[in-house]
Amino acid sequence: MAGQKEINSLYYICHINNLASILKNGLLSHNSVQTLTPETIYDKDIINRRKDIKPNPEKNETLWDFTNLYFNARNAMLYRVIHEQKAKNIVIIQFKKSILDYAKKHNGLISIGNAAHSESSFKQIEEGLKQLKKIWSVWNKEYWNKSDGSKRLMMSELLIENKIGAEYIDTIYVESEAASNNIKFDNIIVQPDLFFQPNYVSKLAETNITLVKGDMFFSYAQTLTISVNTVGIMGKGLASRAKHQFPDMYVQYQMACKSNKIKAGKPWIYKREILMDEELADNPSSLEKPNGLRWFLLFPTKRHWKDPSRLDDIEQGLAWLLKNYQKEGITSLSLPALGCGLGQLGWDKVGPLMCQYLSQMSIPIKIYLPRDDNIKDKKYLTKQFLLRK
Repeated sequence: MAGQKEINSLYYICHINNLASILKNGLLSHNSVQTLTPETIYDKDIINRRKDIKPNPEKNETLWDFTNLYFNARNAMLYRVIHEQKAKNIVIIQFKKSILDYAKKHNGLISIGNAAHSESSFKQIEEGLKQLKKIWSVWNKEYWNKSDGSKRLMMSELLIENKIGAEYIDTIYVESEAASNNIKFDNIIVQPDLFFQPNYVSKLAETNITLVKGDMFFSYAQTLTISVNTVGIMGKGLASRAKHQFPDMYVQYQMACKSNKIKAGKPWIYKREILMDEELADNPSSLEKPNGLRWFLLFPTKRHWKDPSRLDDIEQGLAWLLKNYQKEGITSLSLPALGCGLGQLGWDKVGPLMCQYLSQMSIPIKIYLPRDDNIKDKKYLTKQFLLRK
């Protein structure tokens, strides 16, 4: 959403019912907008907390007197909003980069981190931009966690007094084509992955399997599968993402490798006791219905991280899973295309093998296709191909 260390846009998250008013009147501060009775999507405790925070101690203004834009829209606040609302009801408004020049001339500020967080600080525009660029790799990415501060820093904000004119609006992002139908604006983009939704979903008829293109870590399956090697190193790909987003899982993985619990043909399950929303949602303690526990199925697709994947190892692992999933208590499962990508195996071999075993289970299964897959012929995604005898 931004170039290399170059902030090109800023974002506002709102209910789709508020969009017509914003396009007509501009984006108003909380104090100014109350006369318009907007559709509220944010938790009242979060909003009320901002009422008493003064970003500039020399003035009596609070955060309620400022409009706020995010530098990264795909953050813990959006995750919380999507958790409490339906994605089709939410829009993300992208503002032009020139809003930063406007902010410089109109006493704008930048919060380094969520403006309502006690550890965040407020800076003048130039100094704030310098600080954000220094910590670019922490906040400008697709995922976050609490331990490295990225959860707070990804919600850094641009604060502008009173109002931002509608002329600064560049693009409106929606989750689906249906959501865009009643929006009167020239530049509307359908981008479901921005809303933690899959880009592609295809149910294999008369089976328990769904093929998906998207971000598996935001799947609602009880158990998420991570492709690993048997030597305890998570260096690239999905495993590297998991290592940084869920560091406790990485520790457990290394211990399991050292104790020989993970070996070729034998996956291992880390039955995590931390609620997913404790890490992914903003202000998770106030959620009425927090997201459930997530387990990790650590599935060995390589013996050594330098080696390519072996199809026979994957088949043995799938056989183990079919035999043990009920005993282990797995109730729903998401998996990547095992051994594809960095493992160098092709979907034409892996897909049918996975579906052969997974279709025998009595639980919902989602297989997440490789992001850069070479599945150009749709026949490789059909039941006829994947479940052929």
